[in-house]
Amino acid sequence: MEIRSLSPHLPNRPFLPQAGVWAIFVKLPIAGWGRKPMDIAKQCMVKPGSKLRLKDRDPADTFGIHRDNKAHEKMVGRLRELQHLLYADKRYALLIVLQALDAGGKDGTIRHVMSGVNPQGCDVTSFKGPSNMELAHDYLWRVHQAVPQLGKIGIFNRSHYEDVLIVRVHRLAPEEIWSKRYRQINDFERMLTENGVTILKFFLHISKEEQRRRFEARMQDTSRNWKLSLPDFEERQHWNEYQEAYEDALRKCSTERAPWYVIPSDRKWLRNHIIAELIVRALDNMKLKYPAPTVDISKVVLS
Repeated sequence: MEIRSLSPHLPNRPFLPQAGVWAIFVKLPIAGWGRKPMDIAKQCMVKPGSKLRLKDRDPADTFGIHRDNKAHEKMVGRLRELQHLLYADKRYALLIVLQALDAGGKDGTIRHVMSGVNPQGCDVTSFKGPSNMELAHDYLWRVHQAVPQLGKIGIFNRSHYEDVLIVRVHRLAPEEIWSKRYRQINDFERMLTENGVTILKFFLHISKEEQRRRFEARMQDTSRNWKLSLPDFEERQHWNEYQEAYEDALRKCSTERAPWYVIPSDRKWLRNHIIAELIVRALDNMKLKYPAPTVDISKVVLS
């Protein structure tokens, strides 16, 4: 553990602890993104075994962070470097799970956070309604097939959690069926993490008012209104039911190995920055390294 006093008599520059080291900040100020002396990951994380009430988490919270496009570009650049290293290392994989209500920003997160990632090392899977073939298997069958191979980043745009969300809200299966899935999902994710897959799960938390604003903006934008469908609007009628379903899913399936993060997402720039930072942190913690050359380069003679 390292205790660092940020005295006003010291240079006013940001301090970030090294991987694997806890830091206690005992005095303001701190520079950079203007953040308070707190770990944003801990602020967003759903602590395993804790109670969760989404109404107690402000979707417009900024945690004292100020927008800094240059800092975000630097973070995305670091992500690009680490993804290349992950692809070369091939000992681990990273699975990013994005869940949100309609217009919550899943597509926007992928577009802005992963903008510099090499497509060869990243796969995006959007889980729609299951096909007849998928329905003939267990609900995790199609999910397991989409888990990234070692060396890659996989992104789930919606995920296996729909089987305890929409299935519950619309009563597509009896409670005795979907209520068992929390345990099954935890077992599935534990198996993945024990086999080299790091899992980051982000719930993009927006307010009902912000969803309305985004729907209205899309309706007026010909480049985006094609994405709208009648069910998008109908689902607003089930807002409270979805909040309850999400609370149970996030609480019951936030584990030490694969915790959930509730990301305040009314402000898109903040959402993008926090998620980029958590992805970079996860990749840094893998201690990635380039493999040794497969040939003795010292003996290679180019003609």
